[in-house]
Amino acid sequence: MAQVIVRNIEDEVKASLKARAAEHGWSLEEEVRQILRHAVAEEAPAQPRLGSRIAARFAGVGLAEPLPELHSQVEEATSFLF
Repeated sequence: MAQVIVRNIEDEVKASLKARAAEHGWSLEEEVRQILRHAVAEEAPAQPRLGSRIAARFAGVGLAEPLPELHSQVEEATSFLF
């Protein structure tokens, strides 16, 4: 098995890791191994894109047909008179 040395860990971080290890009933080294195993095994599920999330949130509120897309619509600049 490989070894990894991590230098310059803040005292507060080490104390927190030690406390977590004690809660789990294992050593500080085992706590770090568990955290690393979990971090690399955890694949973030693909998040739906914004439009899909909005559509899902408002599904079933009465809109039965898709909204038309606006293509090539020219907007006029607003003029401010002072």
